[in-house]
Amino acid sequence: MSVQTLVSAAELAALQARGEVLVVDCRFDLADAGKGERDYLAGHIPGAVYAHLDRDLSDLSLRGLGRHPLPDDARLSAALSRWGWRPGLAVVAYDDANGALAAARLWWLLRLAGHTRVAVLDGGLGAWRAANLPLETGAAQRAPTDVHVQLDRAQVVWLDELERRRAAGGVPLLDARAAPRYRGEFEPIDAVGGHVPGALNRPFADNLDAGGRFKPAGELRREFEALLAGHAASEVVHMCGSGVTACHNLLAMEHAGLARSRVFAPSWSGWISDPARPVATGPAPE
Repeated sequence: MSVQTLVSAAELAALQARGEVLVVDCRFDLADAGKGERDYLAGHIPGAVYAHLDRDLSDLSLRGLGRHPLPDDARLSAALSRWGWRPGLAVVAYDDANGALAAARLWWLLRLAGHTRVAVLDGGLGAWRAANLPLETGAAQRAPTDVHVQLDRAQVVWLDELERRRAAGGVPLLDARAAPRYRGEFEPIDAVGGHVPGALNRPFADNLDAGGRFKPAGELRREFEALLAGHAASEVVHMCGSGVTACHNLLAMEHAGLARSRVFAPSWSGWISDPARPVATGPAPE
């Protein structure tokens, strides 16, 4: 089976039965950084290891690059080694936020590291439970490995590139935050509300159906193509508050067959780190 964008609970169970997958629990709560790990220990997919957004999938020591700067190669390599990953072993990430915190982030990071056999569990832990599949408690034990990966940072959009492309005009910049945050009406996390001038709003929740699973690929393709207005998928830049939920829109586009869009990693929190950068509020222009 394909392990590239999304897998179902049944497909993941089949991969586990064959011993062909590393399962990673990526649950995280922005309001309580320890909650995801506590929830993992209380019950998780059997054999799953835990990835902490702040410790494993980010480097919070960096400044000016948003609330969740990318981890360096050594940090990500250490996490993968601790989890017992080896090159070629498929990875399936899941969370309890429909992939947004922070399964899609791990999916993206592994793709930046050149690993293509990685997917997100469609519907997350809720889908696993709905299928009446088992859970286990405590921390999973896996034999560590010693792997070294390198993130292809050329696939990432940084502040200088975004400002250059904005100045040239016409960059299709999609903001994955909820509409009230995009419009600047409500900002519970960052110091300034609003959005990058010219950005369009595509809340990541719009990628999901009423049951919390991704919409069919054809439906997603039609929706994104309407936003792209003739731009190629490779021109698209995704952003959010800190470069985490933006990965959900990237995942949705890849699932829809719209390949090679990119993430503006510093996102809104990195953009506003310099008060000289412009801020827009209100809805996107018609």
